[in-house]
Amino acid sequence: MKTITIRGIDDELEKAIKETSKKKQESMNQTVVKLLRDSVGLSKKAVFPKYNDLDELAGTWSAEEETLFFKNIRAFEEVDKGMWE
Repeated sequence: MKTITIRGIDDELEKAIKETSKKKQESMNQTVVKLLRDSVGLSKKAVFPKYNDLDELAGTWSAEEETLFFKNIRAFEEVDKGMWE
């Protein structure tokens, strides 16, 4: 495996790489290698992409809100047989 030294990384880029590394819970080296592979078209895309756009909401409902939610969606669980005849 080769080692490459990259010069000219400014503070803004360093900060962005560090934040990305922390967010993905990987080393800066792993992050940079993945970014390089992505940029030259060598990365393998996941068959099932991982989404985390609702992570901030997970676990934020109170027990009362959960009960109310399930009460309000009960009507969607019923099949209107007249619509299918």
